[in-house]
Order: sequence, then structure tokens, then C-alpha cells
Amino acid sequence: MASTYTPLGVELQATGENAGTWGTKTNTNLSIIEQISGGYSAQSIAGGAQTTDLTVSDGSTGAVMSHRMIEFTGTITGNQIVTIPLDAQTFYFLRNSTSGAYTVQFKYITGSGSTFTFSATNKGDALVFASADDGTNPKILTIDTGIKNVVEDTTPQLGGNLDTNSQNILIDDAHFIADESGNEQVIFQTTASAVNELEITNAATGNGPILGSSGETNVDLNITPKGTGRVVLGAGAIQNLTEKATVSATAATGTINYDVRTQAVLYYTSASTGNFTINLRGDGSTTLNNIMDTGESLTVAFLATNTGTPYYQSAFQIDGSSVTPEYQGGSAPDAGNANSVDVYTYTVFKTGDAAFTALASQTQFA
Repeated sequence: MASTYTPLGVELQATGENAGTWGTKTNTNLSIIEQISGGYSAQSIAGGAQTTDLTVSDGSTGAVMSHRMIEFTGTITGNQIVTIPLDAQTFYFLRNSTSGAYTVQFKYITGSGSTFTFSATNKGDALVFASADDGTNPKILTIDTGIKNVVEDTTPQLGGNLDTNSQNILIDDAHFIADESGNEQVIFQTTASAVNELEITNAATGNGPILGSSGETNVDLNITPKGTGRVVLGAGAIQNLTEKATVSATAATGTINYDVRTQAVLYYTSASTGNFTINLRGDGSTTLNNIMDTGESLTVAFLATNTGTPYYQSAFQIDGSSVTPEYQGGSAPDAGNANSVDVYTYTVFKTGDAAFTALASQTQFA
């Protein structure tokens, strides 16, 4: 009677067989059992979407599927499937050490039984049991170790404070810290070769915490709302405030589109060549009406340079529609001032949808 083999390759010798080689075969069996009980093997699954079949090696060592721990390696450029034979019954420590944002599925070679899959972002470890519980549709069962996120993308639970032990926390680009409901609270965006960053410093009694910038010697701190959103501050005072000004070697004439999202002061340094109309708007794609709420106001200034022939602002618009301002002193200017810089200041109140009240003044600086 010939020898038979277990699903993991151990030889079951028949009575009276293998005279003279029984000892060698027994030693091989012991080596196979050793690799089954505690052996490690790496399996490259590099490449595009494909299926890698792990097969048994009857009566000899080295079969990847007959090791306790299997580490999947290589750069993958498509979703991967790794299979084992239908009759394999054992548990595995699996490690996904591949690079590439694709899934790695571990399953029986055929059938509709349950499987285990590393998600595209799960480069971790898993403990699974190949049950061989059905000749046609056996299941791959995940084993709950009590530590979440080992075998699936669930949320780990801490039993105490998380101490980084003088190390850093690395967060992938566009990933976030979430609230207790799993909703994004802080999203981190990556800049290649970044050298400047935020600093958050707490404070002792009587002092305020600090949100600052660090890195190079002089680093701005930018706060950028999304779309037409705005920066809203509380009731406290603002110190060390500067406004955005645009200085342009341009001569005032015709209709001048004043983009309030770009600057609070617009200064034309070349001599005016004609009377001009100021048109206040958000910017080239956004109306002032869209960026202001009813009950809000804003103040901007336009500086026009005049030489010997003075010109002046003869008309005023908001979002392309004529608005008649109320001028300081009770009347609109009907001329500019020679050899000076005329400063036009506008304070605009939004009183309703596309409804504005404007206060204006002209001041000579020479």
C-alpha cells in the first residue's frame, strides 16, 4: 500500500513501506510539521491584477501554503487574489507588505465560501483560519484577537493614553482626524518637501494659547476659507492688522473693475487719462452680492494719480449696476485735483438681495 499525504504535505507512510528510507522521510515530515507550526515564508505577488495559487508540496518542505506566517511582498499595480487548495485546514498569520494602493484577497481556490481581503490602504497583519468546512465552499474565517484593525478596517479602541514615546505620527495626504461619529474634523494636505508648518502651543493661567507658524526665519500664517466663505472672528480685538494693497503702474480711465477679494486698497500710479467708473465686485467670477450677507459692510479705497490735467471718478457701480453714492460733504465731485493723488473711499452696506447703500469721499493728497 502506497503512502498518502495530508492537505499540507505531511507523508503518511503505509505499514511496511519505505524500507531503508523511513528515517529520512520521518525527518522530512518533522521539518514540514515545524514549518506548519511556526514557519515563515515570503510570497511575492508583484504585478498587475492577477491570481497567485499557493500549492502543496507532498512529502517535501518549502511549500509557501504550509508555513504558519505568510508575508505578501512586491509592488502591485492591480488588485490581487491569493488562493489555497480546497482541503487546506490551518490558521495563518498574514502580513501585507506590498506597495501600491490595491486590495489583496486570501481565499480558497474555488467556491463561494467567505474570504479575507486586505483593503487598498491596509498594509498590516491578519490572523485567519482556513476551515476546510465544506468540500465545495469552504470558508476563510477571521479570528478576533481583541485588537481592532488587525484584520479589517475598523476603529481601534485605546485602554489608556496614547504616548508617542518621542516619536511622530505620520498621516497620509488628504487623510484626517475624525470625531466620535467618524466625521472629518481636521484634514491634512501634503506639500512636497515642506519646511514650514503650524505650531499649537498651550498656555498657563492668564495667557492665551498660540496658533503660530514655524520653519524658516519669516513665515506667514495663511487662513483660507473655501469658495466664498469668510474668516469669522469672535468679539475680541484684532492687533497688528495689515490690509492687502495692489500697486499698479496703470492709468485710470474707462470702467475699472475693483475686485474686493483681491485687495482693500488699489493704487494706480500712472497719470489718469480720462474720467473713470469704479465697479465694485467680488472678482471676475464672483459678485459682491454673493460674498456679502444682508447687514454687512465693507470699506475699500481707490487711489488715482493726476498730473496737470485732472480726471475724476464720474460714475460708480456695484456688480455692473449703477449705484448713486452719498458723498461726504453732500455733493459728488465734478473734477479731480491736479498734480495729486486723489483717494476715493467707499463704504458699502448690503441692505437686501442686490441692494446696497454706498458712502463715498474724495480726498486730495499732494
